[in-house]
Amino acid sequence: MRHTTINGPVFLGIEGGGTRTVALLADADGHLLKRFEAGPANFKLLTAPQLSRRLREVRAAFTGFPQPAAVAIGLAGARGEAEWQAIRAAAAQVWPAVPCHATHDLETALAAVGTRQKAKGKRQKGADGQALSTLNSQLSTQALLLSGTGSCFFARAGDGRTARFGGWGHLLGDKGSGYEIGLRALKACVYYLDRDGEWSRLGQRILRALQLNEPNQLIPWVQAASKADIAALAEDVFAAAEERDAIAKDILAGAAASLAKDGVSCTKKLAKPGEPVQFVLAGSVLLKQPKFARAVAKQLAERWPGCVVTPLERESAWGAVELAKDLVQGSRFKVQGSNSSPAATIPHSLSPTEQRNPRSMNLDVLPVAEAIELMLSEDEQLPAAIRQEAPKIERVIGKIVTAFKRGGRLFYVGAGTSGRLGILDASECPPTFRVSPEQVQGIIAGGQTAVFRAVEGAEDDREAGARTVPFRGIGKRDVVVGIAASGRTPFVHGALAAARQRGAFTVLLCFNPAMTRERGVAHVIIAPEIGPEVLTGSTRLKSGTATKLILNLFTTLAMVRTGKVISNLMVDLNPSNLKLRDRAVRILGELTGADHDTARAALEQSGWVVKAAWHRLGGQART
Repeated sequence: MRHTTINGPVFLGIEGGGTRTVALLADADGHLLKRFEAGPANFKLLTAPQLSRRLREVRAAFTGFPQPAAVAIGLAGARGEAEWQAIRAAAAQVWPAVPCHATHDLETALAAVGTRQKAKGKRQKGADGQALSTLNSQLSTQALLLSGTGSCFFARAGDGRTARFGGWGHLLGDKGSGYEIGLRALKACVYYLDRDGEWSRLGQRILRALQLNEPNQLIPWVQAASKADIAALAEDVFAAAEERDAIAKDILAGAAASLAKDGVSCTKKLAKPGEPVQFVLAGSVLLKQPKFARAVAKQLAERWPGCVVTPLERESAWGAVELAKDLVQGSRFKVQGSNSSPAATIPHSLSPTEQRNPRSMNLDVLPVAEAIELMLSEDEQLPAAIRQEAPKIERVIGKIVTAFKRGGRLFYVGAGTSGRLGILDASECPPTFRVSPEQVQGIIAGGQTAVFRAVEGAEDDREAGARTVPFRGIGKRDVVVGIAASGRTPFVHGALAAARQRGAFTVLLCFNPAMTRERGVAHVIIAPEIGPEVLTGSTRLKSGTATKLILNLFTTLAMVRTGKVISNLMVDLNPSNLKLRDRAVRILGELTGADHDTARAALEQSGWVVKAAWHRLGGQART
């Protein structure tokens, strides 16, 4: 319903899932001005251009209305700050200067419970059948059970703490979802055909729904089917269960138990058994199948006595509207930032890596020969600057040696160029020194994708950096080197803080001497003063070169000190190709004085392990 007169600001809430996108425009009093529905918008399944097109489609639908005072966007698959930054960046192109709250579809759904349900004051029934006068603040924890195309669980405690469970997508999770129900139905039908030689009633229904003639045609169909196509079969499973089909009833019983079990597991992260909890059921599977929802509620009551179970009475996109209003009117939730005022980062003065180099002000008009001389002369300053940090570098190498001798590991953590250089140095250690890939590891913000191309917002996600530490098993025997040219990359700081908390020895390698005054960042801060880049801000230049020089010192000298080198020869190289085998023969000849054939025979007999062949030939280095 559209009001003819709009007084005050308007707010836009957008929720996107695996099946559809819903956008609601409402005024400050919660009156709906317009509802718009579009195609799916699962963040993991959208490219950046597709996301932009979807948002522009939403904007076009509200032509003629005032520009929103704030926008909130909750998308399935948007699990953390990197994804939220990408959403905010896309929104900034569509609604310039409009504050935007980006999140996942679970937060929007839980926010939709809001004050409307609590203020209604009507009598509700708990999961155990006892009458409750209202859903009020005594319910300290709310837990959302969402089952639609996919499934996930999200809980919020009264103090603002949150927990989530699931949300791994259909290949890794989605237990109890429409997708899993549909897939289990397909598998069960073909299983019982193989076992009993009969095609079930459920199978007949599925073939009819898909316009297929016989079971063999399911093979090409399922190979080409989308997640939504398979999830749509859940409707046939529910219909078959109503007809008392045993296979369908068994599938749904398992799905209900799975949803209840995982919902309780999520809730236990925030609340203790016996504490008041409201479970909110959301998603098409739970909201469109009341009998199934009652089965889930019964299971929840058995697992959490005294809980309250209610369906989500408002469309979850209303939660996005509430979150948009919070940006302007004062939030119950943590505001992540906006298009006009980005999420806060570590406060700092301008790093030397971001300052302009006075020697290269005319770089764009310099003759190429002069530009070459300029860049090389800038690089010539690097060794002297690094030498100033030699005592710290020596201390770090000692810590790495100690870690290796105790079975510990060396980790490099960085973003962009810094992360790639860490991965490069780590990847060279196994072939050069015959060490396990576990011993030296590189971690880059944004993961594998970021090795080859930039991942928007990954370096700004401090929490993502912290999460890498426990998942890599970093502990007190390890050394963690954070690499950040400016010294202030949030992803790196998050990793260093988490590593230090777990007892690891931590190092920050940067090119911002001001960072040495920062307390608690790392045990050692190495910050050579190399000055601004020739190309302003391009830290792949001097910063990258200096980083490579220092990482070379770390691993090469640590490997020397742990017996991987005799004289200046790499006696633990891994001769994995013809070139390296020829090198191994030459190394063994240099060490022992053996001729080519003798050295090669010794290596072949020793499995191409240079040290073993050296011992076989007497183990005495040639003077």
